Formats: sequence, C-alpha cells, structure tokens
Amino acid sequence: MKKISIVFLVVIMLSGCDVLDKLTVFNIPVSETIEIKSTVPINTPFDVPTPPISLNTKSTFDTNNTNKDLIQEISLSSLTMTVIDPAGEDFSLLESIEIYIKAEGEEEEKIAWLNPVPAQSSVTLELSNSDLKRFILKDSIELRVKTKTDEVNTRTYKIKIDAKFKVNAKILGV
Repeated sequence: MKKISIVFLVVIMLSGCDVLDKLTVFNIPVSETIEIKSTVPINTPFDVPTPPISLNTKSTFDTNNTNKDLIQEISLSSLTMTVIDPAGEDFSLLESIEIYIKAEGEEEEKIAWLNPVPAQSSVTLELSNSDLKRFILKDSIELRVKTKTDEVNTRTYKIKIDAKFKVNAKILGV
C-alpha cells in the first residue's frame, strides 16, 4: 500500500510540474520594421538601427501574475524576418544577417544570425541561448541589424522583424 501511495504521489508531482511550467512560462512578442536603403554598397557590412522599442513588461508581467523580481530567465525563442516591401521580393540581396540587442546600462550582445541568407521572402534566424533578462527587464531595448549585401540594391526594402522572448518566471512566488 505504501509503494502505491509513493508511486501515486510521484505521478501527481510529475504531471503537476508540467502544469506549473505552463503557468510560469510565457512569451513577450516584439515586432519592428527596418529599411535597407538602395544606396548600400555591395559586399560591405552595414548597420540598420531600430528606434527604441518600448516593452511595457510591467503590464505583461501583471497579466501573467508575476513581477520582475520573480523572473528567473528570459531567452529568445524565435526571430523571423520578412520582406514586406517591395511586394514579391526576397532576401536574395543579402549575404548575411546578424542581430544585436542593447539596453541602457548593458553592453550590446549578438542574439541572432543567418549566413548564408536564402532567397526567400521570410527567414528564421539562428539564435543564441543567452539569458537576456538584463535587457528585457529594462523599459526599452534597441535592436541593431548588421547585414552584408551580395548584389546591387536599387530599391529600398522594408523588412519586418518578429521576435518572441520566452520568460520563465515564478508565478505568485511559486
């Protein structure tokens, strides 16, 4: 009888951990649009900065019944870039992409990259596995996109960046 009770308790605990994980892990989505100007020289690395991105993390944390003091880890779970203008174009003009994150008081860090860049209209970048908590807990972040072209660019490209930051938190201190 004692063995059955212990096995039953272990099964409940293990299934409870999955439920608890679902309650303590959530995403913070970030979207930004950048422009690659037509005047960019071929085979020369260049930076495309983004304006500061307000994260409004307090509201996101409140919605998920937590606060910044209970955040254990934040990592980048996905980052996709999509050509939105000119319509029908793809990333064939780019040889490589690197994305860096920065925030007030923090040194910049590379968080995503792709080399070579396929000739597709939407690409998913490779991600670092760094804990980005120190950036995401700030009021705002900036992304810097470093690219290198491999063909002559005669048009301005508008590119949408969609990122998801996975937050692992203690919910109500649990």
